[in-house]
Amino acid sequence: MLGAFVRAHRERITPDNPGGRRRTPGLRREELAARAGIGATWCAWIEQGRNVNASPEALSRLADALDLTAPERAYLFELAGRRDPRAPASEPVPDAPASVRALVDAVPHPAYGLDRSWDLCCWNAAAARLFGGWLHGEGRKNLLRYMFLDHEARALVPDWEDRATRLLAEFRADYGRTFDDPRTRALVEQLRRDDALFARAWESQAVIDRQGGRRIFNHADGLLTFDQHTFSPADRPDYKVVLLIPVV
Repeated sequence: MLGAFVRAHRERITPDNPGGRRRTPGLRREELAARAGIGATWCAWIEQGRNVNASPEALSRLADALDLTAPERAYLFELAGRRDPRAPASEPVPDAPASVRALVDAVPHPAYGLDRSWDLCCWNAAAARLFGGWLHGEGRKNLLRYMFLDHEARALVPDWEDRATRLLAEFRADYGRTFDDPRTRALVEQLRRDDALFARAWESQAVIDRQGGRRIFNHADGLLTFDQHTFSPADRPDYKVVLLIPVV
C-alpha cells in the first residue's frame, strides 16, 4: 500500500523541467529521489513494496518532495508505521471536547471520556452510579490510578488482576503515541513506584488494542454485566469514549 501511494503521488507531480520524451506521467523515480535527497534504488524499493526500514526523517523529506497535503502526509506516515517528526502534539483541552461530551451525555447507560493520559474528562450519571466513590468529589480522576491504586476497584471488578494487566497493555498502545507527553510519563513513573503489579506488568512490555467485550462488576446492586464499546472522535482521535451497554 505504501508503494502504491508513493507511486500515485509521484506520477501526479509536474516535472520542473518537462522537456524531452517521457514514458510515464509526473516525476521519474530518479527525479523524486533527487528532490527528497534519498537514493533512487531506495525509492524504487519502496514502490515495489519491499521491506524498507525508512527513518522518519527520510519519510519527511519524501513527503516534502511529493508535495503532500497534511492529511496525505499523515497517511504516508501511517502506512509506513512511523511517527511524523513534524506532527504537532495534540494539546489537552480544559474540558472534554464537544464531540466527546455530546456522546457521553446522549446515552442513558454508563459512559465516560478519556484523554490521552487516560484522565477522565467527562462522565454521565449512570457511570457515577456504577463506579461509586471514584467519580465523586474533587481532583483528577485517572483510570489507571483507579484500577491499580484504589481498593474500591479491586472489590468492584471480580477478575481484578487480569483486567488490570490487560488494561495496562491497552494503555501502552496509546503510550507509544504519547510517551513524549510529560504528564503521561509522570503518570507511568508514579504508578511504577507505587504499585508492584503495575511495575511488573509494565516491564512485560505487553501491548494490545483497546478491546471491548463483556465486563462484569460486583456492585452493591448485585452482579452487573455490560458489553463495553470504545470510540475515538474524528476531530480528537487522542480522546476516547467508553460505553457500557447492559446485558439483559
